[in-house]
Amino acid sequence: MSKPSPSQPPKSFESALAELEKIVDSMEAGQLPLEDSIAAYRRGAQLLQYCQNSLSAASQQIKILEAGVLKDFSVDGEPAVADSGE
Repeated sequence: MSKPSPSQPPKSFESALAELEKIVDSMEAGQLPLEDSIAAYRRGAQLLQYCQNSLSAASQQIKILEAGVLKDFSVDGEPAVADSGE
């Protein structure tokens, strides 16, 4: 069985997530020897950190793009929240 290199970074968020899902599936099956389970857990932790960092960076980029202002979405030109002051 070929193990992923723990030092090899994922190519993208999507590939990291897919690899993490495979690791979880194999660990949940309970068929891995102890040494492989530990290696899989270590790789899973690395992938989880990579995914969390990617999501955090994306969130920061969105905040910058919106200049830190949250905007209400509207449907068919109507505001999402009615103004009671009019």
